[in-house]
Amino acid sequence: MSILITIIVFIAVLILLVLTHEFGHFAAAKLSKVKVEEFGIGFPPRIFGVKRGETMYSINAIPFGGFTKLLGEEDPSMPGSLAGKSIPVRIFVLSAGSLLNLLLPIILFSISFMIPHTMVLENVMIKDVVADSPAQMAGIQTGDRILEIDSHQVKNRSEVSYFIQLNLGNEITMKLQKPDSTEKTVLVKPRWNPPQGQGATGVMLDSVETATVTESMPFWQAVPASVTHSWEILILFRNEVTSWFIRGIAPQLAGPVALAQITGEVVKAGISPLLEFTALISINLGLFNLLPFPGLDGGRLVFVFLEWARRGKKISPKKEGLVHLIGFLALMVLILVISYFDIARIIQGESLLP
Repeated sequence: MSILITIIVFIAVLILLVLTHEFGHFAAAKLSKVKVEEFGIGFPPRIFGVKRGETMYSINAIPFGGFTKLLGEEDPSMPGSLAGKSIPVRIFVLSAGSLLNLLLPIILFSISFMIPHTMVLENVMIKDVVADSPAQMAGIQTGDRILEIDSHQVKNRSEVSYFIQLNLGNEITMKLQKPDSTEKTVLVKPRWNPPQGQGATGVMLDSVETATVTESMPFWQAVPASVTHSWEILILFRNEVTSWFIRGIAPQLAGPVALAQITGEVVKAGISPLLEFTALISINLGLFNLLPFPGLDGGRLVFVFLEWARRGKKISPKKEGLVHLIGFLALMVLILVISYFDIARIIQGESLLP
């Protein structure tokens, strides 16, 4: 039964995110008077379809995606085609899907914050300080308790890690309580590339007086908090990508199989964590589709910007279409390869969650 629930929830999450993304393209196209030939959930072959007006609405066999088929995406010769519209209109239509994926988390986080959910409260203590680390140079010592970071009250160790990762390379203010109960404020600058096992600041954390409580926010607090949190998640994504280059590490890739497995594990934690997980996937999807890779929205935007740089001279529709087809096929192969390794990892009993 748990596997069935996982599959149902994963498909529901996928449908929500795909509908959000494709509705962005769909709405932007309709507003811009671009003909929408088909609005599809999943990839062909088609299972079911119904035509309303000029648009075919379809459900397709391969559930890991969706599409909005616009008339003349590369060919401007047809009336109502996307390629026949101005450069600003094409940028708007091509970017609208990712924009909605980046806005959806505000709603999801807001609901998550308003739903009663468990929160771990603990006094976060410094268990150890690495020599010559940013923490030691700031005067942090073993036995200190972290009260605040940048004026935010620290509730648990997860929040300490969160605020540190949010401010890599920037100074943060830590308010400490010393063992003699006096308070001290220090400035610490988390490192982008710390030595192995030391962490960004060079501290090892411990906790005392741990308690679990249930909390929720009223609407007027949840919405602004979700806006702030969504923005901070974008900063964390930027920091993560930056660290790949600075530290010379490869990103950990996850395909549909891995996402389904993680969904099953998150579902056990409750509705609030599931909503937050869905919000994170939505942000991933929005940013991923803006990558300048053929077949993605970002790849199509590259051709629009090339046209602008060439002062209106378009790339041949056949050449552009071929490039996007090759890019799409390459993405499908990549998904299959990642899925193979995800399945192998699951068979070995491993998980992407810590």
